Amino acid sequence: MNNFDLNTLVRPNIRALKPYSSARDEFPGDKGIFLDANENPFGKMNRYPDPHQRMLKKKLSERKKVAEENIFIGNGSDEVIDLVYRIFCEPSRDSVILCPPTYGMYEVSANINNVNVISVPLTGDFELNIDEILQQSAKCIFLCSPNNPSGNRLKDVERVLNEFQGIVVVDEAYIDFCIGSTFLSKLSSYPNLIVMQTFSKAWALAGARIGVAYAGAEIVRLMDKTKPPYNVSALNQEEALKALSKPQKFEYRLAIILEQRFFLKKELTKLPIVRRIYPSDANFLLVEVTDADKIYNYLVTKKVIVRNRNAVVRNSIRITVGKPEENRKLLEELKNYSEI
Repeated sequence: MNNFDLNTLVRPNIRALKPYSSARDEFPGDKGIFLDANENPFGKMNRYPDPHQRMLKKKLSERKKVAEENIFIGNGSDEVIDLVYRIFCEPSRDSVILCPPTYGMYEVSANINNVNVISVPLTGDFELNIDEILQQSAKCIFLCSPNNPSGNRLKDVERVLNEFQGIVVVDEAYIDFCIGSTFLSKLSSYPNLIVMQTFSKAWALAGARIGVAYAGAEIVRLMDKTKPPYNVSALNQEEALKALSKPQKFEYRLAIILEQRFFLKKELTKLPIVRRIYPSDANFLLVEVTDADKIYNYLVTKKVIVRNRNAVVRNSIRITVGKPEENRKLLEELKNYSEI
């Protein structure tokens, strides 16, 4: 991106902000007599966690081939979203571009932060309307790729990176489920790029609430000074480190999910209530059915819970790929519905 100046996008109060300095910032070691943070001296979880998640960043740096200075770790991806608004968007004055249907928290967080939302819907094939996007004046844009709820990877993202004069957040929550490269390799080429990833999906740690942002070192420093002091608990950091230490388990589970995605798609196409299955690069399928509301409510009575997306994509339900026995139960109930 030519002539990009990050300072022109950062809110003045954030540029001038002096971050809170915690006790663990002043002494980051783990050996000694700690009488500095008003902690209880007894117990196993009595100490505050590392506020900068150094061990976790080191492991992610090794796996992702990204320098530690380019990694920010948050309390879920939603904290990363919130920080983007706080750092770059003046309340009631600045705007964000969203491309629905997409992840709903982008808009919720914008509303909480009083940021104007410019909606540029995806095309009928769930692709970006690039020309319309580039006509808008906004501080940032969120692009979910693979997209939620449609499941497809977005095309022409690099054109947005080249031509949009603001921050481009590429949310790669589902990147592990698709073939093709991540935008992490583009960080050095685009100073306006923030890549979001998560431990909630392929890493099976949704309960731990760990989101990761990869960006230029200057953006990461802005996130670090704007976040709460101890934003990721010691327990959650430990779980993420444990998961990263077992890559074979990760690959084994991933292979099952991908095989089951193929199986589900094949079997769903046989059902008369299914009109269309959208292409998916994620761990879910968006399925157009005859009557999404009725089918969703029927499945609830059978204790099979899917996501009713009728409000955003007409007569569609979103089905997460479950364990083989869960997928078979879903198909059995849908077949029974078809025969009613």
